[in-house]
Amino acid sequence: MLKVFNNSLGLFEMSLQIRASVCALTLALASSPALSQDGAPTLFTNVNVFDGVNETLIENANVVVTGNLITEISTEPLAVAGGHVIDGGGRTMIPGLIDAHWHTSYCCAAQSTVVTGDILEVAIRGALGSEATLMRGFTTVRDVGGNPFATKKMIDAGEIPGPRILPSGPPIGQTGGHFDYRPYQAVPTNPADSQWYWYSVGLMAMADGVDEVVKRTREVMRMGASQIKISGGGGVSSVYDPLDVRQYTMEELEAFVEVADTYNTYVASHIFTDEAAQLAIKAGVKSIEHGFLMSEETLQMMKEHDVWLSIQPLLDDEDGFSFDDPGSQQKWITVTDGTDTIYTKAKEAGVKIAFGTDILFDPALAERQGAFLAKLQRWFTPYEVMKMATSVNAELLELSGPRHPYHAGALGVIEKGAYADLILVDGNPLEDINLVADPHENFDLIMKDGKIFKNSME
Repeated sequence: MLKVFNNSLGLFEMSLQIRASVCALTLALASSPALSQDGAPTLFTNVNVFDGVNETLIENANVVVTGNLITEISTEPLAVAGGHVIDGGGRTMIPGLIDAHWHTSYCCAAQSTVVTGDILEVAIRGALGSEATLMRGFTTVRDVGGNPFATKKMIDAGEIPGPRILPSGPPIGQTGGHFDYRPYQAVPTNPADSQWYWYSVGLMAMADGVDEVVKRTREVMRMGASQIKISGGGGVSSVYDPLDVRQYTMEELEAFVEVADTYNTYVASHIFTDEAAQLAIKAGVKSIEHGFLMSEETLQMMKEHDVWLSIQPLLDDEDGFSFDDPGSQQKWITVTDGTDTIYTKAKEAGVKIAFGTDILFDPALAERQGAFLAKLQRWFTPYEVMKMATSVNAELLELSGPRHPYHAGALGVIEKGAYADLILVDGNPLEDINLVADPHENFDLIMKDGKIFKNSME
């Protein structure tokens, strides 16, 4: 759910903040993104391993990392010739966390940046925010809207620190839909009109009719998307669409799905309500994003069609979103009034549930990413929470098939052959899930892709 955009956009005004961001990014690029390492194997001793799947810890274990993969796990003594040895001191080792509904481009720039800035500033702030995401223990994110492609490229190349990103690219919506944040005076349009600035730079996209849907979907896949994100229903922050509206016709929805299928990937759709969700499910959409107002009937339909519920623990609490538009604020209350009910009903129905945060335009709130994960204890046991944020979310990512950019190892698990995305926790989050709410205090070591980015034990 995007926070409402100011309708008077100063689209081409360069902010002085960009210069500060460029300087900060230059300094970040000038330093090594990971702590000094020589490529030798790493042996972790005396750790209690949560493997991402099983509730019982592997106690007093030894784990070997070679390159970017886990190569051995044993309760027997191990040794690595010429390698590094890290004594875990009885800490809990967990897989790197996964946020299945993240916005690299939107999370860490203030709303005013989108009002008065440009794509360069949005991209820089997203890149800078990616290091903070990693240092909160989130080693992988499914990015469901924005233009994070350059950030992902530089992270994967080791030029800047950040999580693995499975990008959806610009989210696609219809005229008057959830991603239509143009000024009120922007319509009517004609074929000779140029695209709105934020569409032309790929921060979001618009498509009306089957032909445009096909073209835009192919364009987004050409940009390097792992999956497609659309809006199939009304939104909170968008001012032109009530919550109850269905967005896109069946023919248009089927066109999205068919094009995604030609790329051997899937469509995820922003939706809150029954009618919109049921239409999307019939069309072949495989992930409903949000879904706070859906009924048991729709949840059962999702289960039968093997459709995921990608939902976020959004409540009208101390972390509640605020909107300039009174209508959007009322829609926020309506949606979050359904949070308790949908989590309870979805769990009872046995629907596949993914964890995400959907934090937008608020760097301070982004620092609460782990606290959002801990909020799941309202509906789940600590074990269920940890499994959801690791191996379960990783299962959702596999829907991208060959478009999944990370195939050398498994994600979300600690097992032989998996990626070495590891965290050492001072305590056991399967007993106290609140440990993940304060990663800076409780995460003593963070490793991603076999590289150590934090080690406060030395």
